[in-house]
Amino acid sequence: MRTRPRRAVVAAVALFAAVGTLPAAAAQDQQRQHHPSHGGLSATIRYTEYGIPHILAKNYADLGFGTGWAQAADQVCALADGFVTVRGERSRYFGADAVADSALSSATKNVSSDLYFRGVREAGTVGKLMATPAPRGPSHEVKDLMRGFAAGYNAWLAKNRVTDPACRGADWVRPVSVRDVAARTYALAVLGGQGRAVDGITAAQPPAPTAPTAAPTAAAPDAREAARAARELFAADSADMGSNAVAFSGATTANGRGLLLGNPHYPWQGGRRFWQSQQTIPGELNVAGGSLLGSATVSIGHNAQVAWSHTVATGIPLDLHQLTLDPADPTTYLVDGRPERMTERRVTVAVQGGAPVTRSQWWTRYGPVVTSLGAALPLPWTTTTAYALGDPNATNLRASDTALGFSKARSTGDVLGSLRRTQGLPWVNTIAADARGHTLFTQSQVLPRITDELAQRCSTPLGKVTYPASGVAVLDGSRGDCALGSDPDAVQPGIFGPARMPVLKDAPYAENSNDSAWLANAERPLTGYERVFGTVGTQRSMRTRGAVQDVSAMAARGKLTVRDLQAQQFANRVPAGDLVAADAAQACAALPGGTATGSDGRAVDVRAACRVLAAWDRTANTGSRGALLFDRLWRRLPVAQLWKVPFSAADPVHTPNTLDTASPAFTRALADTVTELGAAGIALDSRLGEHQFVVRNGKRIAVPGGTESLGVWNKVEPVWDPAGGGYTEVTTGSSYIQAVGWDGGRCPVARTLLTYSQSSNPNSPHFSDQTRLFSEERWVTSRFCEKDILTSPALRIVRVRS
Repeated sequence: MRTRPRRAVVAAVALFAAVGTLPAAAAQDQQRQHHPSHGGLSATIRYTEYGIPHILAKNYADLGFGTGWAQAADQVCALADGFVTVRGERSRYFGADAVADSALSSATKNVSSDLYFRGVREAGTVGKLMATPAPRGPSHEVKDLMRGFAAGYNAWLAKNRVTDPACRGADWVRPVSVRDVAARTYALAVLGGQGRAVDGITAAQPPAPTAPTAAPTAAAPDAREAARAARELFAADSADMGSNAVAFSGATTANGRGLLLGNPHYPWQGGRRFWQSQQTIPGELNVAGGSLLGSATVSIGHNAQVAWSHTVATGIPLDLHQLTLDPADPTTYLVDGRPERMTERRVTVAVQGGAPVTRSQWWTRYGPVVTSLGAALPLPWTTTTAYALGDPNATNLRASDTALGFSKARSTGDVLGSLRRTQGLPWVNTIAADARGHTLFTQSQVLPRITDELAQRCSTPLGKVTYPASGVAVLDGSRGDCALGSDPDAVQPGIFGPARMPVLKDAPYAENSNDSAWLANAERPLTGYERVFGTVGTQRSMRTRGAVQDVSAMAARGKLTVRDLQAQQFANRVPAGDLVAADAAQACAALPGGTATGSDGRAVDVRAACRVLAAWDRTANTGSRGALLFDRLWRRLPVAQLWKVPFSAADPVHTPNTLDTASPAFTRALADTVTELGAAGIALDSRLGEHQFVVRNGKRIAVPGGTESLGVWNKVEPVWDPAGGGYTEVTTGSSYIQAVGWDGGRCPVARTLLTYSQSSNPNSPHFSDQTRLFSEERWVTSRFCEKDILTSPALRIVRVRS
């Protein structure tokens, strides 16, 4: 950001008068600073190493102002792009058929994204939620934060020149309103529900009453195919977001205090990036961590007493109701034999260089009519049947209050209390630790109240297959007794109350890697929850298996410190390699003549590959030789069909195991991998970092870690481009990482890392500085206490005001 020298000097003098002491005294001093009395907003931003802002304000509106300003300084183009999305204006600026913004919905084209978000806006959905009294609606503090954020973003635009080439001079970079900020929060809330079905919502149009599709079974979805598609749609290892997190109790640590390692896996580009900051209102709030772009609160972070992280949960945040239609009118459905007309919403969006597009959306008591959940799961609207999508998060604008409650918590009990009071998290688990040595895991999600009993009683024939297989319920919408009902402790109708949530307190370790709550602690498994939350007794992912092995061994070893968390993050152990690489190398070496037959029928000399596999250190460090070879081999193996020892619920961490290396599929994959790397000019024993990298300002930066199926804790998902040198441009993976503990002093012991750095602007000094740290497996020492902030050698102080 550009700061006029004279203004910066004046700001610095004023700030040191205000924050030369600890926060309580700073509060008194700051009251003596000039603060506009005509409704203006202001904040003080202290920048330390790597461009991390520490935002000091006297109230929530001012804090939001400073946050909006500082986010705009680093991420104005990503923010502006998202605001275009939630205003339903992508077609106007970028064309109707262009690829949509994947950060805020699953829409494939701009026109469907615009039709959905413009429909939300014209229905007044977000405004009604903002006007709903707390706790069902957002608190005054959150509304002040949003108001301040919009003002801060707008003030930065008014006073600075955009230098990021992604949007420099663009007419779509415009001031925003509080409604825009709230709409972005809403988009994140429905990301797993309506946001997952945008194409199906906006494409849903009634058939003509006499159309050939009148036969009720002509276009009925195949139940088995639908179940498979639903299972894949919600599978943790296929999502672009995931995460690991572990909390260790005082029983396992060197000083009896808690420890937390958070490793969320989120997109490296676009509007779902994290942005790092510290937010302080002296005497009221003091929290540091990562915020999803556009959020005025800290999403994952720590304060002086508590640290928390999130992992994407297995709960299914949507449901379907199969509608029985009036044969004479496909926009009328029957409930207990009585007709109800659908509500038609006519939505028009402007299109660049073309005529506006107008289309209807059809809404029912259950939600919008939807004709698909992704391309692989069609839900056809015939003259007799339609499907309505239920999404309880479509009336949930409480996530910011949940986050604010975490930010002010003083114990894991307070974290759980915030979840129970606000009930705002749409699609994540929470893992937390505190300075007293307590731990917490909970899958406290806003989920449709689909009990197993309800699913048994009310599932349609389609639902009887999809619900057990995937957790996606398809209920009979023609029966009033199939309504979702309410729990007495739920903040809104139709969702589970806090008493029904899986919770694990004070376990020696509590860990999650995007599988269900079942093995948050393998010695204290969680059971008894409804299928919609996730499975019990089913095969775990390779990443979960590796993570549980690692953290249970750490807990058993004991005397843990923050250094042990740092070592775990960058151990880069490849669980799949530990499981099969030795057998693969041995089987490879035993092949007659040292050759294997590839998919094209040609014999391939694989002797060098055998030696590389045998010598590989079983890690995905940038210097590991053989990691790339194994990675490409593993991606080709149909491992689900090649295990000799099947999964056993009695030993879920160690089964399945023993790869069938005698299978032709193994030797074929081996030959094809050697051929692929040879064709790309990549040596079989090359170091991983030579071919797994990102390019920033023309320079390669090696990237450690590995893909989901390898089971590496430090997950990264790059793009394979052999012509470009191997793996380039990470799409998703480790993002805002934090390792947090306490030593009895006033300041937490915290190490952080934002893998893709603070700014998306290639002209920023903070475009790739932390990416280089990530490459070198180095960390940032958190500057949380005032004395640490003010003694930073990189300290830069800016006073901002409207």
